[in-house]
Amino acid sequence: MSRKKILFCANIHQHFRGFHLPVFQWFQEQGWEVHAAAGGEADLPYTDRVFDIGIRRSPFHAGNWKAYRQLRKLIKEENYDIVHGHTPMGGVLARTAARAARRQGTKVMYTAHGFHFCKGAPLLNWLAYYPIEKALSSITDCLITINHEDYTLAVDRKFRAGRISHVHGAGVNTERYQPASPPRKEELRHRFGYGEEEFLMVYAAEFNGNKNQQLLLQAMVHVKEKHPEAKLLLAGEGPLLLACRELAARLNVADRVEFLGYRKDIADLLQMSDAAVGASFREGLPVNIMEAMACGLPVIASDNRGHCELIADGVNGFIVPPDDARMFAARILQVSRSQELRDRMAVENVRRVKEKYSLEQVKAELSDLYKSYMEAADETTESQYHHAYL
Repeated sequence: MSRKKILFCANIHQHFRGFHLPVFQWFQEQGWEVHAAAGGEADLPYTDRVFDIGIRRSPFHAGNWKAYRQLRKLIKEENYDIVHGHTPMGGVLARTAARAARRQGTKVMYTAHGFHFCKGAPLLNWLAYYPIEKALSSITDCLITINHEDYTLAVDRKFRAGRISHVHGAGVNTERYQPASPPRKEELRHRFGYGEEEFLMVYAAEFNGNKNQQLLLQAMVHVKEKHPEAKLLLAGEGPLLLACRELAARLNVADRVEFLGYRKDIADLLQMSDAAVGASFREGLPVNIMEAMACGLPVIASDNRGHCELIADGVNGFIVPPDDARMFAARILQVSRSQELRDRMAVENVRRVKEKYSLEQVKAELSDLYKSYMEAADETTESQYHHAYL
């Protein structure tokens, strides 16, 4: 009998590289063939075949009709045992393209990395996205949510997926992301050119309308007055990068803000920093915050479901309204002035990651979930095999 096959689908292959390679590796270790379909780069480890399919982020882009036809043809030809969609449009197209295959026994899964409709979301989001997700749940064997708010919403509003499950994100590699020893922190600061007296805050995020770096720049105006040695490190690229650079200059905080661009050394940046910040309006379960927690950093973050899932106000960080720069600055100053507070929050953050959000914990959750569908695939294949030879 041929090897079992799973297809993962998302908007771009970089999504897989950033979040799902450990799961790809796990499937190959189970003897499964792993295929990935998305747009962009096609060089992915732990895959047997990779397909470049131009899925567009906007649900209204005409290119998605072509992507749908390509996916439908691929799924029909490859006869997958499991199809697992990620990202909003990757999930929409994977599930609709797999409808016929599902009737033949293919199991269809979707991970919601944060519904666009949530508490406080604009009415337009509810009108545009909620009916789609509610309807697609009826052709989903397993809907995976990564925060309790989305899980509760899906259950309470009677999404018709065969199963609704909660998994604690994609998992943090706690061997790579861990607190730095004092000598290590000193060595990193020397390497990057920062002094021991500087209070370093880091935020790794794309510069787009959701990530709200503007709030942090406005907060730095008040922080600079009281703590001139504080410095904000902003890692990432995106369409609003230039506008944020210009805003920093207008606010006269450019000397206290570093725009680091795209980085592959986020673990080093976290380990040399004193705190992490997050300013986004919407999050599912933010990896950048979990990585900061694993490195033992206190977190000052905006009030949204993903941040609130991870941060208990006053316990392992602080939660601040996403439009209150003065409050954000006050919390930054409170953390910067107390080593005891930072140490206490560091211990709590490391504990939380190890107990719930480590790669080992999440892989265990996912493997338990996948195994029920893998066993179903085995039973379907065995039935088809016997039927063919009777």
